[in-house]
Amino acid sequence: MGLSRTELFAAIRRDKRLDPGMSQRALAAKYGVHKRTVRQALTSAVPPPRKKRAPRATVLDPAKAWIDAMLREDTTAPRKQKHTARRIYQRLAQEYGFDQASYSSVCDYVAVRRPQIEAEALEGRRHLTGMVPQVHLPGEEAEVDFADVWVRLAGEVVKCHLFTLRLSYSGKAVHRVYASQAQESFMEGHVEAFDVLGGIPTRHIRYDNLKPAVNRVCTGRSRVESERWLTFRAHYGFDAFYCIPGEDGAHEKGGVEHEGGRFRRTHLVPVPEVATLEELNTRLAQIDAAEDERLLAGRLTTVGFNFVAEADQLAPLPLEEFECGITLTPKVDRSSRITVRQCHYSVPARFIGHNVRVLLRGNELLVFERREVVARHPRLTRRGDFRDELDHYLEILLAKPGAMAGSTALVTARQNGSFTEVYEAFWAAARAAHGDAAGTRALIEVLLLHRRMPAAAVERGMAAAIRAGSTSADAVAVEARRAAAMAPPPPEDPDDAGGGPPPWAEPSGVVSLTARRAQLPEDKRPLPTVAHYDQLLTRQPKGTA
Repeated sequence: MGLSRTELFAAIRRDKRLDPGMSQRALAAKYGVHKRTVRQALTSAVPPPRKKRAPRATVLDPAKAWIDAMLREDTTAPRKQKHTARRIYQRLAQEYGFDQASYSSVCDYVAVRRPQIEAEALEGRRHLTGMVPQVHLPGEEAEVDFADVWVRLAGEVVKCHLFTLRLSYSGKAVHRVYASQAQESFMEGHVEAFDVLGGIPTRHIRYDNLKPAVNRVCTGRSRVESERWLTFRAHYGFDAFYCIPGEDGAHEKGGVEHEGGRFRRTHLVPVPEVATLEELNTRLAQIDAAEDERLLAGRLTTVGFNFVAEADQLAPLPLEEFECGITLTPKVDRSSRITVRQCHYSVPARFIGHNVRVLLRGNELLVFERREVVARHPRLTRRGDFRDELDHYLEILLAKPGAMAGSTALVTARQNGSFTEVYEAFWAAARAAHGDAAGTRALIEVLLLHRRMPAAAVERGMAAAIRAGSTSADAVAVEARRAAAMAPPPPEDPDDAGGGPPPWAEPSGVVSLTARRAQLPEDKRPLPTVAHYDQLLTRQPKGTA
């Protein structure tokens, strides 16, 4: 394997250094190179660059000046009236009589030359893209943004939205997941973040042009903000800085843009599986607290250490918390549902035909009767979705027990696990004993017990009644009261879960009255006489005792 030019130059210089009397001719003969190469090596240890070959002449060379002129015309032409490669090829043949080059040669030249000519035209009046490092003082600025995230919620993969508020100085960030990017979620994220941080930035918070905040984008940075957002900002006392629309504006809040993606890749992969978004947000709050030990690039101290210095510079929180939810008054239809944002939610059947007061929040919907919450649902986002609670339809099902088996409320209860196998067993036993209609009514009477007793106690009462061979709601109520009065049982061993007989099949000390009566000895005593009471039915003469 031959020497590289750098190694060759080094060897020639070494030989000349060891034997100064060695001639250039001898060195050239030793290494098989020209004397010119030896002179270059002795002059400099760095080999001279190779000469570039002269560009090879092509058949298109005579027409290149004409093509360049057409492309320069395009720099000032309307956007939709610029030369295409085919139009240039046609003009070369029609106006200049040039037809020696092929159409593909013209296309290749135009593809290379057009961006070069456009760059030459913009030279001196274009803006260079890049980043300018910034300094942020403690407690002055923060950035807010939403990022899409997928969550396996109650077994179904749904698209949610990750709210992120990040302090610019310390890098302390607060993350929460919401079902939508609605204004209620947007403001609730701020309230949650302010509570965690213990204060509010004193200068401003940076935003892109989110619909929850901006109704219309005007010239420059002026915006027409929504009234509720203005009220919210006035309540908490901070200013908003709106970035330039489009991709350029994203660089004006690059901290939170990077933070949303980093957090999603680090802590939300694989797709999290939770029963509710409240459970997921509790998990995110723990992650945010643990990330105080994280080091940011280019810094020697942790996020938590920097936040300690920044927390004292934040503005204090107001005394009263802002209610971010919106109040609505929809009317309950015949199916005991209300429609809110094109989604349907069930309410107790007694409100059919009436208007109810609804508080719509970021992740939940509350239905009120005066000041009492009578229904609570997770917020739905897909148009036409519905959420039915079985308890809301019990009064209707008492009159129409046949509608129980196919009701959407029963399907929902089975999916969320509230209608357990104990209920299934009791229902089957009641229908076997009393028939479909009467057995279903017996189950409904048991379900009504949930309104005044704990669910666990009612379930244990049903298990005890099944073991005793009873399907009476009164027997379930008695056993449920006794179960509620007793201390809760110790937690079961998770290793034994799923093994053994079901709870209603275990031996029980409860005995039904019929079985107890069968165990008593036969009573052979004579029946009591009622002859003495016959005189009360005989009419006595007037004046006699």
